Amino acid sequence: MDALEQQFAQMVREHKTTIYTVCYMFSKDEDEVNDLFQEVLINLWKGYESFKGQSDIKTWIYRVSLNTCISIDRKKKSRKKAEVGMGVSLLSEGGENSKQIRMLHERINRLEIFDRAIILLWLENQSYEEIAAIVGISVKNVSVRLLRIKKKLMEMSND
Repeated sequence: MDALEQQFAQMVREHKTTIYTVCYMFSKDEDEVNDLFQEVLINLWKGYESFKGQSDIKTWIYRVSLNTCISIDRKKKSRKKAEVGMGVSLLSEGGENSKQIRMLHERINRLEIFDRAIILLWLENQSYEEIAAIVGISVKNVSVRLLRIKKKLMEMSND
C-alpha cells in the first residue's frame, strides 16, 4: 500500500462514524446503509487526491457523504422502486429511549432530503457555520431552515 492509500485508510478509520451516520439517515435497511457507505468511500477516494485542504477534512467528508446519499436517493425515487425492507430496529427492542429514537428517525425520514441533511448535521453538533459550509447556504439560512425543520418535526409528533 502506497503512502496515499495509507493516508486515505487512516482518514476513513478516523471518520467512519461520521460517514455511517450520514448513510444511516438515508435508509432504514442495514444492507442499503452498507451500500451507501461503500459508494461514499468510492467518491471520497476519487476526490481524495484533489482535496486541497481549503476546508476542514470533516467538512469535506460530510459534503461528499451527503451529496452521494442525496444523489443515490434521487435515483432511487426516480425509478420508483418499491421499498423491500421491513425496517430495521435502531436499537435493541425495548426501552423508552429506543422507542423515542425510532420515532424521531421515522419523522426525520419524512423530511425533504435537504432538510434531512441539515437536521443530521445539527444533531451531530455541527455549528451553524459548519452546516452552512457543508450544505452551501448562508448561516442565516441555516438558522431559518432549522427553525422550520424543528416546527415540522413537532407537527409530525401530533400525527
